[in-house]
Amino acid sequence: MSQTTSHTTTDTTDHEVASPSLDTAVLEEVLLGRWAETRRVSRALAAEERFHKIEGLTKEDHRERVLRQLHDLVSADAVHRAFPREFGGADSHGGNIAAFEELVTADPSLQIKSGVQWGLFGAAVLHLGTEEHHRRFLPGIMDLSVPGAFAMTEIGHGSDVASLGTTATYDPDTEEFVIHTPFTAATKRYLGNAAVDGKDAVVFAQLITDGVNHGVHCFYCHLRDDDGNTLPGITITDDGQKGGLNGVDNGRIRFDSIRVPRSHLLDRYGAVTADGAYSSPIESPGRRFFTMIGTLVQGRVSLTGASVAASKLALIGAVTYANQRRQFNASSPVQEEVIMDYQLHQRRLLPRLATTVALSFAQEKLLAKFDDVFSGADDSDENRQELETLAAAIKPVATWHALDTLQEAREACGGAGFIAENRFTTLHADLDIYVTFEGDNNVLLQLVAKRLLSDYASEFKDADVGALSRYVASQAQSTVLHRFGLRRALQSVQDTGDERRSANWFKQTEVQRELLTDRVRQMVADVAGQLRSVARKPQAEQAATFNEHQYEIINAAKAHADLLVWESFTEALEEVEHAGTRQVLTWLRDVYALTRIEETLDWYLLHGRISAQRARTLSPYINRLLARLRPLAQDIVDSFGYTADHVRMEVASGAEQERQDEAMEHHRVLRASSEAPVDEKILVKRRQQERRSQRKGG
Repeated sequence: MSQTTSHTTTDTTDHEVASPSLDTAVLEEVLLGRWAETRRVSRALAAEERFHKIEGLTKEDHRERVLRQLHDLVSADAVHRAFPREFGGADSHGGNIAAFEELVTADPSLQIKSGVQWGLFGAAVLHLGTEEHHRRFLPGIMDLSVPGAFAMTEIGHGSDVASLGTTATYDPDTEEFVIHTPFTAATKRYLGNAAVDGKDAVVFAQLITDGVNHGVHCFYCHLRDDDGNTLPGITITDDGQKGGLNGVDNGRIRFDSIRVPRSHLLDRYGAVTADGAYSSPIESPGRRFFTMIGTLVQGRVSLTGASVAASKLALIGAVTYANQRRQFNASSPVQEEVIMDYQLHQRRLLPRLATTVALSFAQEKLLAKFDDVFSGADDSDENRQELETLAAAIKPVATWHALDTLQEAREACGGAGFIAENRFTTLHADLDIYVTFEGDNNVLLQLVAKRLLSDYASEFKDADVGALSRYVASQAQSTVLHRFGLRRALQSVQDTGDERRSANWFKQTEVQRELLTDRVRQMVADVAGQLRSVARKPQAEQAATFNEHQYEIINAAKAHADLLVWESFTEALEEVEHAGTRQVLTWLRDVYALTRIEETLDWYLLHGRISAQRARTLSPYINRLLARLRPLAQDIVDSFGYTADHVRMEVASGAEQERQDEAMEHHRVLRASSEAPVDEKILVKRRQQERRSQRKGG
């Protein structure tokens, strides 16, 4: 599928490579990343028909099929990479996620249900339990003899895990915890593996002992007996048909004062003695909670990767179709235009292609950070916090991007995109939940913003008077520079009406870095200033002020995510040795950066970062970049490395090219024959000419 190709571009107004040679094999290897071989193995499995989603199945049939597929994954030794070697795993945390995210190409339900079993249920035991828990519970989890649910989310509390209503009260007389659902809103809901298949569950509840609530902890709990009957005190209800992912048996669980042994508390971070005394290696309750929850960050990491993979599938379909589909005789009376040649079509698809490639590199960076933490290479508290923040920033933009790309790709394929065999609509339905799954995207961005505000405040924590004075002076100087248009005026003088000079400015790496960084910095500083003014006020007033600026806070976090993705792309460019491939990737990086700036151009103009003269040149320059990338678009999507068995879209099968070739040949033969009908428009034109000639002659 991969081959070296060369395309010539005609725009040489900038000092760049005029004819880059894109090596698709090199690009494919770059995009496969550090765990390339692991991805290939997983992709080979995902290409097998037995793992593919069959459209139109009932939820019951789909659930049965996906459960069988999970057993096939166990037989193929495909799901144990993250577990300890002593249990048959490979201690490969990054490799495990890299393999897992590829399953979305087969069936998102397969990816999610396997994620519930091994990435949530199994991971909770692995990361929150002790070696004794590992010996007791991991073998059954790994071989799927014990399917399990991850009972965290409640009807009344999803993203706010700290406020869960389920209680686990310790009874020292029996050395048991009493797990109870005290009100309806505390019912566990949306739990994969709960409705039908789950035998056991890990249950998150408020640990109460000696009259003290020590916050949310995790408990191992039996749900059903060996015959599949629900145990006494447990009520399980099927969530029924969903908007997507109907191969996953989501359900809700309610507990009526059921009892579990003290030994079923997964007590790596918090233990209770036989007489009810609580202890923890982490003294701070807040830090303890975030450490426990942080061990389960892999859900966000895997959803990010799966979203990128789904975006790639959508673009393979839409770009391939756009390179074959013809519509309208814009430049020739005998041949219609390939729709990819229309600038609007390039605007619809190519920036999304650039963002997908950018997110591929961001995901690779996220995976490396994840592997460093969970392999023990660098599991410091600081690095764990960085991982949590990075995952909370990248997951929202990747999942939103997947839905946006699937929808735009669907529309770009017209009516064909709406047919189920082309998968756009069903992938969109299956991935829809990703934006609120494993943390609502907006809540995650709020966590990112709080971290940004905290980091901003810490810069001045130990600063002396001189340092603060210098900062105030520099801020004042910057404010004057922007407010009175001095920077804009300087840019206008530098450009002197030369559009190429403006374009060359936008393409500079340092300029892009400064523009993206400056926006984050200024937005955080502005919000911090507002919050600082009420820092000593009552809690209610502080909360009200925070709420008043929530929109700006979220936008600052989004801007930070844009910067993180851009930095990941830029760092990856430095590792690409093949000159032509690096040039094409640079153009893609530029499109990613400049479309982000273009979308928020009003901010840059209002804050004096870009002059009106330069702003006018931005969109035309992006259009020129897209025109350069247009001949390379097919090679780029081919470099994603997915075969027809992964894509499974009629629009990407070559059928459209066959239809177009047949139609053109038909018209060519007809034009060459004496049987070709005369176009009425030609007759009308002849009659008009005849009438004009008659009038002149008369």
